[in-house]
Amino acid sequence: MTSKLNKIGVLTSGGDSPGMNAAVRAVVRSAEFHNIHCYGIYKGFEGLISDEIKKLNARSVKNIVNKGGTILKSARCLEFRTKEGRLKAKNNLDKYGINSLVVIGGNGSLLGGKIFEEEHGVKVVGIPGTIDNDLAGTRSTLGYDTALNTAVDAIDKIRDTAISHNRLFFIEVMGKGSGHIALNAGIGAGAEEVLIPEKNMGIDRLLKSLKHSEQSGKSSSIIVVSEGDKIGDNVFKFSSYIEKTFLTMKQEFLY
Repeated sequence: MTSKLNKIGVLTSGGDSPGMNAAVRAVVRSAEFHNIHCYGIYKGFEGLISDEIKKLNARSVKNIVNKGGTILKSARCLEFRTKEGRLKAKNNLDKYGINSLVVIGGNGSLLGGKIFEEEHGVKVVGIPGTIDNDLAGTRSTLGYDTALNTAVDAIDKIRDTAISHNRLFFIEVMGKGSGHIALNAGIGAGAEEVLIPEKNMGIDRLLKSLKHSEQSGKSSSIIVVSEGDKIGDNVFKFSSYIEKTFLTMKQEFLY
């Protein structure tokens, strides 16, 4: 027999991302519309274990849709990785009569929710909230579009300086092993090269490309490097070599 859905919990976990507050608001307001009690769990899975749970309503989420971060706060919780920690979390849900959980977060958070569901039978719905856009089954995660546009805007401004001062800029963007931000920001901003973890282009090819740009008369270049890219790491290590090789361009490394 299927239990009636009458009380749900919502939490945000891991790194915060733009759009989390809008998602929380949507969950709370939708629950209220369907006469379902909604509880906010503060500080993610950590708050689920330490019983930082509070009932929410439409007034609780008023005027948050355009705010960054998350009103529910967020944290990474090592204790939730243990069976004992997850049992504490289940006991707290039982105390409030919560039988379903909405988890807003990245791959680690959604994996935690999946394990929790399998162990304790709590229904878990995952909303992908991460700027990295590294979750399968969704075209664009919460926060990715904002992060991408922020990166493009920053690169556009940096290019002005690169052109004015004949500089070669290596710009590292976030991604945590995923090249979505770097690739699309590089395309959007017209970068000369993009380094991403998914495709190893090799340091020799990068140097050849830079040399070709220099020989064609370019006095400045933008190289976008994804966080976690191995070739990108080598580029930063080879900074002194690059500086000696490309004499017409001063180099800058931005993180």
